[in-house]
Amino acid sequence: MELSRREVLAIGCASALVSAFPAQARTPFRLGLTPVFLDNDAVVIERLRSALTEALGVPVTMEQRRTYKEVTEMLLDGALDAAWLCGYPYLQHKNVLDLVAVPVWNGKPLYRSYLIVAPDDDATSLDDLRGAIHAFSDPDSNSGFLVTASELAKKGLRPDGYFGRTIFTYGHRNVVRAVSSGLVRSGSVDGYVWEALSVMEPEMTARTKVIFRSEWLGFPPVCARKDRMQDAGVAAFQRAVLGLRDSAKGQAALDLLQLDSMTAAEPALFDGIARRMEIYNTVSR
Repeated sequence: MELSRREVLAIGCASALVSAFPAQARTPFRLGLTPVFLDNDAVVIERLRSALTEALGVPVTMEQRRTYKEVTEMLLDGALDAAWLCGYPYLQHKNVLDLVAVPVWNGKPLYRSYLIVAPDDDATSLDDLRGAIHAFSDPDSNSGFLVTASELAKKGLRPDGYFGRTIFTYGHRNVVRAVSSGLVRSGSVDGYVWEALSVMEPEMTARTKVIFRSEWLGFPPVCARKDRMQDAGVAAFQRAVLGLRDSAKGQAALDLLQLDSMTAAEPALFDGIARRMEIYNTVSR
């Protein structure tokens, strides 16, 4: 069948457009998410995905998994282009992973771990919780495991020998929920998440109280493999993340996350977590 001149021109234009953008640029960007922030909040995730898609000019797919380990392994294996992790798994694999960006919260790229109990609990510190049922978020979470575990390690103790029983909720919101409902006596939780929930779900955080706050530590970072940092897609993603607050959609996503912006960071930001890893490793060997 003979094509009309208009059809030939249309096909030619389409071919020119396709050749102008390499295949890699049209491939969706795969971003991994852990329960590092607000635990699968669909509105937050969609707003972030939309903002990044607009900034990158290619679809962004959000790959969510239940555990930090699953997401970290996907990133290491190349099944993800980047992932929003935690300082603990980043340091566990710092020879392979690099920093793309770190969120800024209340003016700083820092956060703390909180130890929480019920409001009427008479505990005032970790020392009062021996034999209790305790909720951790994830075994690879700094705020949801490592901080409390390293506090016990300073005394030569391990969580499984100090608490009567421990559970992993695989989500910081779930730690708050477990304490607020009386399922457990105490919990280790991301302080940023607890503070964000105190705005979004104050009725839940009101059924808990904070009895310990750690020192300020490096906020959970967005990471990529070192050998991919110079790839066009990852470099473009880094620019998009660092520039989120420069667009209406990006600012809306940051507002939902209760974050100020995203910033570049050096590995030294996570030295505090590295010190806690060293302490914990003295009793975990």
